[in-house]
Amino acid sequence: MRTYANEHYFVNSVTMKLIEPATPEEFEQYYALRWQLLRKPWKQPRGSEKDDNEESAYHIMALENGLATGVARLEFPQTHLAQLRYMAVSNPNQGKGIGRAIIKHMEEYAISQSVNTLFLHARENACGFYEKMGYQPVEKSYVLFDTIQHIKMKKILPNNIE
Repeated sequence: MRTYANEHYFVNSVTMKLIEPATPEEFEQYYALRWQLLRKPWKQPRGSEKDDNEESAYHIMALENGLATGVARLEFPQTHLAQLRYMAVSNPNQGKGIGRAIIKHMEEYAISQSVNTLFLHARENACGFYEKMGYQPVEKSYVLFDTIQHIKMKKILPNNIE
């Protein structure tokens, strides 16, 4: 059900569209990109890009010319708290503003759900991106696949969308 997404952004002379995946085909694109970017490079099997919280989470996918270029998911573990997970933008599309558009959309959606704190576990090499978006490092968290250090980061959200 597309109640919040389906927004168009003009990013580097290309129109990028954010959608909430709804059809089996859209979810296939969404999970394929998640696996390709976040699991395949570490030789993880197809299916490892999913977990038990898929149905209760809010998913968003960036499309450029009909192709998935970015993905992210929000979970709501407590009242007024959300976690951004599985955030990724394909390598050729990084630096085009797609990640910033996804983050902005997710923050606006979180605020619409009465969330005041958003947290995430960023890969060390992505911390600079999140810091530019206003996220503050909290502490080292887990190491994924025995090689990828993650840092817990958080951002206090404004009370309303401007």
